[in-house]
Amino acid sequence: MPNKKVSVKTNIKENFTLESKSRGHVSITDQPSPMGQDNGPTPLEYLFISLGGCLCTIGKIIAKEKGIDLKDIKVEVKGDLDTDVLMGKNKNARPGFQNIKCIVDVDADISKKEKEEFIHEVDERCPISDNISNLSTIKFEVK
Repeated sequence: MPNKKVSVKTNIKENFTLESKSRGHVSITDQPSPMGQDNGPTPLEYLFISLGGCLCTIGKIIAKEKGIDLKDIKVEVKGDLDTDVLMGKNKNARPGFQNIKCIVDVDADISKKEKEEFIHEVDERCPISDNISNLSTIKFEVK
């Protein structure tokens, strides 16, 4: 049963600059020049920031649970997408990433096999990874 509610409010500012508020925090999102002013990461980059951040956080939680001396965990997230779809030039492809690759560097005194098992458990428990990998219903309410 869900026991945590997450809410973020976003509004467009000047040009393509966006301001998002979550709890008491403000995040700026933008597009690179010439479309935007490059005031912050793009929405696509924030998706990858969320995934990398969640994997690192869950990794730290699991390491603590299992007594693994996790010195560091680094995640690089990469993906390719067809921007012609989001620009309305191609209607025959998906607008999202065709695949997403996470390159994970686990600094702990465990074997490569144990690191792979560790990351597999991290992935299984990561809400962001789950939402990207599985179909989540999105409902729109227009005011």
